[in-house]
Formats: sequence, structure tokens, C-alpha cells
Amino acid sequence: MRKRQDLDARITGVLRIEQTMADNIELIAMGEAEGDQGIVTEAEKALMALKHDLAEQELEALLSGEADGNDSYVQINAGAGGTESQDWASMLMRMYVRWANRSKFKVAVLDEHEGEEAGIKSCTLEIKGHNAYGKLKTESGVHRLVRISPYDSNARRHTSFASVWCYPVVDDNIDIVVNESDLKVDTYRASGAGGQHVNTTDSAVRITHVPTGIIVACQAERSQHKNRATALKMLKARLYEMELQKQQEKIDAANAKKTDIGWGHQIRSYVLQPYQLVKDLRTGHTSTSPQIVLDGDLDDFIQASLAQRVHGGGPGTVEDID
Repeated sequence: MRKRQDLDARITGVLRIEQTMADNIELIAMGEAEGDQGIVTEAEKALMALKHDLAEQELEALLSGEADGNDSYVQINAGAGGTESQDWASMLMRMYVRWANRSKFKVAVLDEHEGEEAGIKSCTLEIKGHNAYGKLKTESGVHRLVRISPYDSNARRHTSFASVWCYPVVDDNIDIVVNESDLKVDTYRASGAGGQHVNTTDSAVRITHVPTGIIVACQAERSQHKNRATALKMLKARLYEMELQKQQEKIDAANAKKTDIGWGHQIRSYVLQPYQLVKDLRTGHTSTSPQIVLDGDLDDFIQASLAQRVHGGGPGTVEDID
């Protein structure tokens, strides 16, 4: 039923655009025939207004993967560099929360480890909404920040790195088998806000999947049992995402167009000083307004990355930005 509703909405959207175009083209012809420039001008404005609808439909058309319609987990980890990288990780967390809010998605913080002085060492978000994973899947990779560090008394320029990994929340109808014997389960006290109970009991849960080395953690709930259930769901999602990546790699290899989107690869640079620029190193898409991007305006970057994945094209290189 969910798939049918999705297809129905897409078809209705295309038909609406086609009808609006036909109606306004007819109005233009009528206005020109009658010499009524007012009708022509209004119809031309209506056609120009269709650009936004067309962009949305194009983005929807790019989201046809098996799990694209699912909710998404977003895991952020600070790179080497201490406070500077941890602050950058918190900026990325804020960026994705802002993007989700702009997209009318719901956000929950499942796990968060604060830095010693500022920022975060890591966090895991759950973003719920139609096509959340489909839109976020090309965000996985290493994000690079260049700025004058607010933590450097000499005001020197610093380069920081943080990694982002997005993977789909597994639907109930997708059966992922996990053997209990393959799991190492650790409990610990939750960090940060949450009240006396959370901070004085070992309610947080960390699960290690021994065969793959995947580690997931959850401290969002007061109950250890609930945190364990959520962490196990996250683990199943990670295992499912691994299978999706394997399928994508097979497709890329067959087409001899393997894109540089994997974990451990730098995908985007954000330069705040000495100039203002955000550049995606895979697509070449740029913005000269980093603050707007960091406030969650990511749709243009997401659409360019999805289009490259679907239509192909050569990735950029790290040397593209100083």
C-alpha cells in the first residue's frame, strides 16, 4: 500500500505539471491572438513557477532504490584533531537536524557522546520521513572543514574532518537474521542530560557484531531493555545497508563507473576562511554561502549527488580545493 501511494503521488504530480503546462501554453496562444499582453504575462509567470515543481519531481524520480523510501539513521564521528574536530562534528549534527526540520521530517537523538571541551565525539540520529534514506544516502563519507579556529589563540587556519554514515531503518517486512552468539553486548551509564535514573544506572547499551566488527549503541531510553532493542534494530539496519552497498558495487563494476562514495572517502569541503565556499568533490556542485548550507540547505547538493549516481559522471578530486 505504501508503494502504491508513492507511485500514485508521483503520477499525479507529473499529470498536474503536464496539465498546467498545456493550459498556460493555450492561454499564451489565446493572449497573442487577441493582443492581450496581460494574459500572456500571467501565463508565462505560471510556467516559470513550475520550475520548483519540476525540480521536486526530478528528485523523486531519482529515488527508486529498494530502501529509498525508508527512514534513515545518521551516524557522525569526529576525526583526529581533538576539540576542533569535535566541534565540527557537532556542526554537522546541527546541519542534518536543520535539514530534517526544513524537510518536515522527525528527528530523534539515539546516541550522543560529548567532547571534553566542546562539540561531540559521536552521535547517532534517527530521521523519519518519506524518502529520508533515499535523500541522505549520498551524504555518507568524510566531510572537511577549513576555518580560523575559535579555539586557537593565535587565530591560525585549521582543517578538520568528521565522518558521516547514513543507513536505512529496516522495515518490519525485511527479515535480517542475527545470531545471538555473534553479539557482544556491553552496558554502561548514559552521558549527558537525562535525569538521575539515566545517569546512575547502566541503561545504555553497546552491541558489537563480532563477524563484521560493526558497533552500534543507544542511550535514548531509560530502560536497558528498550535501548537493547533499539540497538539491535540499528545493527540489522547496518547489516542490511552493507548488502545494499554490495549490490551497488556490483552495478558500478558492471558499468565501469564506480563512484567514490564509500566510507573513508572525502566527499565535500566546507571553507569558511580565507574565502567562502562549499564544494562537493564528486559532482563539482558548489555554494558560496557556507552558512546557509550549514543551516540545512542541502537539497541542491543531494540532488546533484543522486543525479550523478543515476546518470554517471566522473568524481572530483581532493586537490580541487586548497
